[in-house]
Amino acid sequence: MVRSVREVFDESEAAGRLRVPVAAWRWATGSGLVPAADVGPGRWSRAVVEAADPEAVRAALRGPVGAGWAADRLTEALGGPLPILRPRVTASAVGHLVTAGLLVYLGGDPQFPDVHPDQVAALARRRDLPALLDRHVPLGPEQAAVRLGVRRCDYDQIVRLGWISPVSSVTVGYKSHGGWTTVPLYSGVDLALLPVLRPGVDWEALRTVAAGRRSPLAGLAPVTPGRDVVLLAEVARIARVGRAAVVNWRRRHADFPQPVGGTDVHPEFARSAVAAWLLDHDKIEIPSQIPPAMLLLDGAEGPTRLRLDGPMLLLADKAEEEDQLSGWTTDADADALAELTAGTFGASLRRLTVPGAAPLAVPGEVRLIDRFRTGSGGLKVTLAWSAGLRGAASDRQAGGVVRHGLPYAGTGKACACQRHDCGGVVPVNWCQEHGTSAEPVLEWHSGGGIRCSDLARHRTAVAAGAVSE
Repeated sequence: MVRSVREVFDESEAAGRLRVPVAAWRWATGSGLVPAADVGPGRWSRAVVEAADPEAVRAALRGPVGAGWAADRLTEALGGPLPILRPRVTASAVGHLVTAGLLVYLGGDPQFPDVHPDQVAALARRRDLPALLDRHVPLGPEQAAVRLGVRRCDYDQIVRLGWISPVSSVTVGYKSHGGWTTVPLYSGVDLALLPVLRPGVDWEALRTVAAGRRSPLAGLAPVTPGRDVVLLAEVARIARVGRAAVVNWRRRHADFPQPVGGTDVHPEFARSAVAAWLLDHDKIEIPSQIPPAMLLLDGAEGPTRLRLDGPMLLLADKAEEEDQLSGWTTDADADALAELTAGTFGASLRRLTVPGAAPLAVPGEVRLIDRFRTGSGGLKVTLAWSAGLRGAASDRQAGGVVRHGLPYAGTGKACACQRHDCGGVVPVNWCQEHGTSAEPVLEWHSGGGIRCSDLARHRTAVAAGAVSE
């Protein structure tokens, strides 16, 4: 009797041939330890299977772990506490990440798959994790509302208005609903782009509507299907440029979207086509996560570090006015801020880093002036301090206001000190002009603050007067 020799193996047969778990074979092929299927989808030749090292294939598998465990690790990687506008990663999201090829399926329900813990850890370390989640993981209505930072009733209005449409759906069994329910799923990228593509909406006001209040969007008329259009002026607002720049793009780029209506003077363009063109030409980008503001404050038991998500910093132009910093935080951090700023002289802010501004420090009088709970559940706080106290933060780990001097005499070519726009310098000991013995030629002041700006203007005015004379 002649026995046939198998020449082609599927994953179960390949694992059986090597006497390893199927999950181990899946990980070996997904991680590159074993060559990819060479005979067809999910099928390997005899040569590839027999060339594999069973011990290496078996040793490479750790776990596997469940989708719930993986979702918790990815949620932790997003930040603790979880940043504003960022929903938790769910077990079903892990299934979408497997579909996208970011994780290898090792077994279990394909919607809630088992995966390799090391691969989950590597994905959690990626700095673009928020962008990857937006790109590959669709969100249900509740999570979509969290992603936008609005109440669920406000999100329902956004759907009613036709500003966003589902990309897919999932059927879920709810006992409370008496059976199966179809839940629409929305693209994370579409959600992230909504505030960009709808610049006429006051998103800050929408995100801070109190509980029980009527939605500000309830009185708006929905978009007519096929008529979601923009004029050149709104394209300019979306891209944050002047209308002339958009006219120039239209003239120079042959692939700029064609008008779908309007007139020669005021052409209308499909909003979706404009969005795609602006993204393709790097005129706008998909917001994934606004960097938070990091605060280092003096506390009774030492420095206290806190975080504000979605920060907004308003700097006053005059020393007698106030600077303000607002942002989203947790109840625990809000309580800590209230305690630190409750004294007569407020708190000292040793270091504040906010996107778009140089690090600042305030030596006192920092106060918590507002604490507001929105209808969507977020907690927003506002800090204020005298603008005259504001200064540039020191590079030292402990922070504090850097002190630099305004020379009474000009600086020479040999000066090795760090210089500021106002003409001030941060002296170093080895500088012959401004070292330890140079006190008489320096007027000390806070760097980067209101007074420093006043000094810069004064120097400019004095120099102009000297030239005119």
